Amino acid sequence: MQAILSIFNHICRTSAVIATCGFLFLAEVNANEAGFPLDAAPQRVSNHASLQNGAKLYVNYCAGCHSAESVRYSSLRDIGLTDKQIKDNLILNGAKVGDLMTISMSAKDAKEWFGKAPPDLSVEARARGADWIYTYLRTFYKDDSTPTGWNNLVYPNVGMPHALWQLQGERGAKFAEVKDPHDPSRIEKKFIGFEQITPGTMKSAEYDDNVADLVAFMSWMAEPVQLERKRLGVLVVLFLALFAVFAWRLNKAYWKNIH
Repeated sequence: MQAILSIFNHICRTSAVIATCGFLFLAEVNANEAGFPLDAAPQRVSNHASLQNGAKLYVNYCAGCHSAESVRYSSLRDIGLTDKQIKDNLILNGAKVGDLMTISMSAKDAKEWFGKAPPDLSVEARARGADWIYTYLRTFYKDDSTPTGWNNLVYPNVGMPHALWQLQGERGAKFAEVKDPHDPSRIEKKFIGFEQITPGTMKSAEYDDNVADLVAFMSWMAEPVQLERKRLGVLVVLFLALFAVFAWRLNKAYWKNIH
């Protein structure tokens, strides 16, 4: 029994270390990949109203170029929508409620128009992280030197145009030239702020709020059962804690008369 408890404790410590290291590694990858400080995305995956608004934004502004081939329209029932609401408001390409969220644009045409096919967004939130997408969609700016006329602080020289520009309006980015502290002879451009060129249909706070809903929907789409997974995870941890108490008491009772 003592040996079993020792192995159990070792497994728990090892799992905790691995989980922590994995989390730190992923966070470091996201931060390093961005090269720009990421803003924390509001946590709204459990809010059906936010998810429904995010789904509306997704099909109207993203689904023209980006598929979500791991998700069926019928899955949207899980965020509180009926089949009629899905069919009337969220299916824009003649698909059926039970169909996958594919797009009509072929990969060949996409590559010809954009240089490469836009990625499928089924699990993009898992691959990039919600904070990355939230910051990315809020840091587009006009740049006439790029083929699309747009650039992005999180993803410099991105090939994607600003799909939400009508909502946010056109913005320019202001940069200042600063010396590299490690190499004074090297001059770097430092972002110092945005300037609004033309207004959008939404105010800045309203736009950020809608982007948060869109990111929440993408996070839900990447793992629809994540809330259930987390709930079960808490129950498992509680069970293991209770089991550890019983195992400790059993071990104590077993050895109490042995000297």
